[in-house]
Amino acid sequence: MDTQQTLSPLSIALHWVIALTIIAMLGMGFYMSINEYYPLYDWHKSIGVVIFAVILLRVWWRMRNGWPVPVRAYAALEHRLARATHWVLIVGTVLMPISGMMYSGLGGYGIKVFGWVMVVGNKNPATGQTEPIHAGLAQLGAFTHEWLGYLLVVAVVLHIAGALKHHLFDKDRTLLRMLGR
Repeated sequence: MDTQQTLSPLSIALHWVIALTIIAMLGMGFYMSINEYYPLYDWHKSIGVVIFAVILLRVWWRMRNGWPVPVRAYAALEHRLARATHWVLIVGTVLMPISGMMYSGLGGYGIKVFGWVMVVGNKNPATGQTEPIHAGLAQLGAFTHEWLGYLLVVAVVLHIAGALKHHLFDKDRTLLRMLGR
């Protein structure tokens, strides 16, 4: 379990696995959409489904442990910004895979996890074209997935900037605690 002075090895591992995966997935997602590079979509979906399970474990673990206590007192504005950023990261990392699965599954594209079919694609046998199962919900999933991507980039940048501020300017133990020291 986490204490005021240290975070548990599980908290640290979940943080870094999810953080690095989300950053990589954001990069992959922007690369795919900007360049219309479709061969990465199966990898993106597979990793997204797998990391979703890890994200749910992290949310459960965070609820069980509560939020980490700041290593020292901070200005109220700084504390509110940190709290808001953490909430955006937690909620965003839960909603991102859900919206992606909505987009892909309900859009008729199907969902495979490293070749294992979770949701079958919906191709019209006469035309061979992919047809949405529910176009409205698929569009909602696509819209949400895209805009959550932008929001998560902002939150990740704020989170990293905050960690570096604590380490380089405040010279406190916030970053060291997340590194297990």
